[in-house]
Amino acid sequence: MKYLVLIQARCGSSRLPNKVLKYLSGKTTLQWLIERVQRSRHVDEVMVITSIKKNNLPLIRLCTELGIRIFAGSEEDVLDRYYQAAKLLHPENIVRVTADCPLFDWRYLDLAVEQMDSDTDYMAELTESFPDGLDIEIIKFQALKKVWKEARLSSEREHVTLYIRNHPELFTIQNLECPIAGIGDKRWTLDEEEDYELISRIYRHFLSKGKEDFITEDILAYLKEHPELEKINQKFARNEGLAKSIANDKTVETEN
Repeated sequence: MKYLVLIQARCGSSRLPNKVLKYLSGKTTLQWLIERVQRSRHVDEVMVITSIKKNNLPLIRLCTELGIRIFAGSEEDVLDRYYQAAKLLHPENIVRVTADCPLFDWRYLDLAVEQMDSDTDYMAELTESFPDGLDIEIIKFQALKKVWKEARLSSEREHVTLYIRNHPELFTIQNLECPIAGIGDKRWTLDEEEDYELISRIYRHFLSKGKEDFITEDILAYLKEHPELEKINQKFARNEGLAKSIANDKTVETEN
């Protein structure tokens, strides 16, 4: 297997509980995300990875109904969750996608795969040139294994690829630049109620026209016609969760 997509999802989000099971025009946000990822030309399999907490049972049931492989692992050590899930299938590359990205554009995943150099350990949009919510990361399995063995900060265990970013001297890293300039400040992620309102409006608009395969350019055109929509969630900062994790950092013991 060359490309395994691992979608990180759980029901216990503190800012927007059960966001992965919220409905957007007849389907859950997670189902829409899965379907959009599956449009990629290069993906071999999509797996959802969650934690062993009991409140994730509805999510596990949904994936079972959709015929999507699901893995349940550590709640706090997300890095271990990724590694243990990937180890089951031992892919050459892991594509990391988080469940708060229901506007995911599969074309950019294909772009990343096609641009990724053979010696690259980790590829991501390092310059944040994509809207928040179109995040893509590709990490070689061997690099993930190294991170799993060596990362010791709690922030690096929670945020799977942070150790790589903190130690660029240990890895070959490649940037993925958005082909559309000047849109990196847009917020299309799903973390707050206001985000859900904006994304719901976007889905309703396109599905009312029978268009499920809407892409980034379509969204930009719609928002240009209705600029007031972007004000709905503009007060929130990017990567608030990461900043909080770093502020509360500590060294953790692992069984590696």
